Amino acid sequence: MNEVIKIDRNEVLKRCKIVAFDTHKGIQGHALIVAGSYGKIGAAVLSSKACLKSGCGLVTVFIPKCGYQILQMANPEVMTCTDDVEYRISDIYLPFEPDAVGIGPGLGQSSQTQKAVLKFLHNCNSFLVVDADALNILSKNREGLDYLKAKTILTPHPKELERLIGEWDTEEEKWSKTISFSLKYNVVVIMKGAPTHIIDGFNVYKNTTGNAALATAGSGDVLTGIITSLLAQSYTPLDAAIIGVYIHGLTADIALPETGTQSFIASDIIKYLGKAFLSISDLRITLEATNKMKTD
Repeated sequence: MNEVIKIDRNEVLKRCKIVAFDTHKGIQGHALIVAGSYGKIGAAVLSSKACLKSGCGLVTVFIPKCGYQILQMANPEVMTCTDDVEYRISDIYLPFEPDAVGIGPGLGQSSQTQKAVLKFLHNCNSFLVVDADALNILSKNREGLDYLKAKTILTPHPKELERLIGEWDTEEEKWSKTISFSLKYNVVVIMKGAPTHIIDGFNVYKNTTGNAALATAGSGDVLTGIITSLLAQSYTPLDAAIIGVYIHGLTADIALPETGTQSFIASDIIKYLGKAFLSISDLRITLEATNKMKTD
């Protein structure tokens, strides 16, 4: 393993792009979120809203039929496609080619859904973020790992990581297995935790933002939406992962004095995204002004 690189504000600043003043939704990327099953449509709501609030121009959600009214009422800015089946996803078909796809939040693991996910991954040419039940489906159907596009982003929490790489006895073994997994399948692994790490082959990055407030239901769904949005905006997978985890954690750091740890929920991550992105913009302006003063 190479030296661990800290994901701090300077690391993020050098990777963030300035949004052009004359941009429009057609060139800000079109993302797809594949998510939800009966009782878990909220995962699709959170992920798609986070995707929009992170700068993506257009967001479409593919959900089971039972989630249609929920999605339309919760996120009127999001376009919605539904499966023919009422309570679960059984076949993922689209009338367009998305720039990036986030798949997995709240999907469930029915046999129908497993087949649909594997078929979709086999045929998908877009940049991918694979999360939650989509990760568990890959763990049960290992052949699906060979379908993944190069530099697909996987976002496992510790138990999901264990299902992917197998059990470990020591921290050293966990790192070794994760790096080997990343190299074998040419994927970027976001090892969620406190702190979150990103593994891209032998390169390991350690996030410096976030606190215990993020230990709440739906937090991972929001992270999937943020990273999918950045991918759709033409960030490289590694840059999308680095900026995404940093911004995700930064929302909790900004909110903590107002909400405390216990009262912070996943919707609050989305609520504070604007302030998190603004803090990066403000830092850029400050640094540019400082540099100008030095040269004058």
